[in-house]
Amino acid sequence: MAKTLDEVLAALPKARRDRIDARYEELRKEVESLAALRKAAGKAQVDIAASLKISQPSVSKIEKQTDMYLSTLRNYVEAVGGDLELVVRFPRQPSLHLSGLGDVLGLGGASRARGKLARGGMRRTAKRA
Repeated sequence: MAKTLDEVLAALPKARRDRIDARYEELRKEVESLAALRKAAGKAQVDIAASLKISQPSVSKIEKQTDMYLSTLRNYVEAVGGDLELVVRFPRQPSLHLSGLGDVLGLGGASRARGKLARGGMRRTAKRA
């Protein structure tokens, strides 16, 4: 007879179940699309449209794009109420925060306030576990 997932999980050692639960929580916190990000923030497309001063169909189009300018992504994330961070991770080196991308025309508010780092620089950050 086939076992249920709950039965299979219950048979695993506690340490393994804990690792599975931790990974599940990590995955649950990830969003796979801009629409999911917007919904997680409790916003509607019309809210984002008003913030970006564009039409609601334009927001829908942005949410369906798989390739876009960083400035578009940054503006969208800020309209949702977030702050976009780009982190570069290399093997055996500290992570680097990449800033100033998408701010070439000086359109970003929060990015400009960061001084020299916002002018295309990189800064090292502590590696997160």
